[in-house]
Amino acid sequence: MKRSMACIICPRGCALEIDLENLTVTGNTCPRGEDYARQEVTCPMRTLTTALRVANRENAMVSVKTAAPIPREKLMDAMEVLKALPVNAPITLGQVLLENLYGAQVVATSNVESGHT
Repeated sequence: MKRSMACIICPRGCALEIDLENLTVTGNTCPRGEDYARQEVTCPMRTLTTALRVANRENAMVSVKTAAPIPREKLMDAMEVLKALPVNAPITLGQVLLENLYGAQVVATSNVESGHT
């Protein structure tokens, strides 16, 4: 059985074909495309981006992301964990808000000042 996909690692967008029985990849022009295809068919990973409510600020949100990809199958579970995560201002860009979410840190991708705006 074969699966086709476009590589998203670089702008080339190589047309990859993966033999699922042997895990062989063709169509890639660099080793990164081969690594991506194998990962995608065996254990797909995604970087999670979202926004969290800031508990001590009215109508304030902070954008966050995982510092590394997490298993795609865990995205909805991760969202539930983050929905319940209390965060308080001040928050600085790059601040770790959660040490371990399925193996990745959750970091702020924006600043939130304390006080009122």
